[in-house]
Amino acid sequence: VAVLPFENLSREPDQEYFSDGLTDDIITALSRFKDLFVIARNSTFRYKGHAVDVRQLNKELGARYVLEGSVQKAGTTLRVTAQLLDAKDGTHLWAETYDRELSASNIFAVQDEITERIVSALSVQLDPQERQSIAHRATDSFEAYDLFLQGQRDFAISSRESLANAR
Repeated sequence: VAVLPFENLSREPDQEYFSDGLTDDIITALSRFKDLFVIARNSTFRYKGHAVDVRQLNKELGARYVLEGSVQKAGTTLRVTAQLLDAKDGTHLWAETYDRELSASNIFAVQDEITERIVSALSVQLDPQERQSIAHRATDSFEAYDLFLQGQRDFAISSRESLANAR
């Protein structure tokens, strides 16, 4: 499974960290399953901002499936769309839109639902431990989660100023 960076559809370009953070969290969640081969973040993020034929990802990365989507924050509302595609022929396996009021538990619930739907669509058999690992042990503070994602972004930039901001 190749998880492409979710597109930021918010009116604010500085919200890019949020869609990247959601993508990272989904990659991490999928990586926990022994029956799934998940393409590394560094391999998929090089396609960020580019329209890509998923069949190309099949050839370049060896991905059988591709997850792509978008994130939009407007006021206190979050909309996440996700679609799972067969990378061999480009057909859609499923697509879903999630509309939620913003809170840390809601964003984690959306991540969990997307992970469950992918695993289900791929007919992966989960053992009890894997089934339990889907559920997040999340913060109750959306602000804390948002600041965590901003810190991850700043840490990745690795300048003196961005590292200070990350701390």
